[in-house]
Amino acid sequence: MRQKNQSTVTEFILIGFSNFPDLQIVLFMVFSLIYMFTLAGNIIIMAIIRIDHSLHIPMYFFLSILSFSETCYTVVIVPNMLANLLKEKKAISFVGCATQMCFFLGFGCTNCMLLAVMGYDRYVSICKPLHYQVIMNQRVCAQLVVFSAVTGFLFSTTETIIVFTLPFCNLNKINHFFCDLAPLLKLACARNYIGEIIIFIICVLVVLCSFLLIMLSYLLILNTILKIPSTEGKRKAFSTCASHLIVVVVHFGCASIIYLRPKSRYTLNEDTLISVTYTIVTPLLNPVVYSLRNKDVQAALRKALGRKMLMKRM
Repeated sequence: MRQKNQSTVTEFILIGFSNFPDLQIVLFMVFSLIYMFTLAGNIIIMAIIRIDHSLHIPMYFFLSILSFSETCYTVVIVPNMLANLLKEKKAISFVGCATQMCFFLGFGCTNCMLLAVMGYDRYVSICKPLHYQVIMNQRVCAQLVVFSAVTGFLFSTTETIIVFTLPFCNLNKINHFFCDLAPLLKLACARNYIGEIIIFIICVLVVLCSFLLIMLSYLLILNTILKIPSTEGKRKAFSTCASHLIVVVVHFGCASIIYLRPKSRYTLNEDTLISVTYTIVTPLLNPVVYSLRNKDVQAALRKALGRKMLMKRM
């Protein structure tokens, strides 16, 4: 009976923006603009880091991987969301929904762990500068990235299997603009208590543990910075961490609100607003913050633009 009930649902209807029928076109234009800037910003960062040899250090290697992951993260959600804003029937297939959730959670988990890795990189750079090249060698950097991605997608696959083995009993209207954990668990007509505990443990491991590791890195960094005798030295050391901290606060703030709260506190309008922040605004924040606040990236960008202008004149 459970298999029969589940098999009757072949597609889901996403009703996340149905409460704003008169704003569909406006939302489409605003989100399209943000999405284009996000793609352009992340692609520019990846390209600049790739072509400028002065940026071939662990800090910018991790930044380029984060930009790639953020780009994939938005590609999984935003194009389908934009198409649904223009369509009368905002449907997604059962398999498409499962695939979207798996990749969205996979890249989301990967981003959390990459931010933790970037915090560790800053710790080694500031607290152990003499051993930095040895500790953060190419092999270690590659292993940290592979570990983040493999672990992130292992977690996301586990969560997706737990959710999509639940029966939906012809209930197919998702109170969201994409396939996410909370609205699908709420939609299911049965509960898997062990599965929900596993999902919560995964969320705690990814979100809370990553954040605590970042905070530990920065406590050690702060302790080292305070020992620097000159004010200019302190300012210079902290400036290398400021951009990362801004992204961390926004990313983990939104993630903790969504994934580390009781299921009973799920509300459509509130979650739609928060989800727009971490699926559309936060990926834009990464290239904006790192390009506006990072002098090395700015210098590399000016150099690349200058080279291009010179080639045109020739």
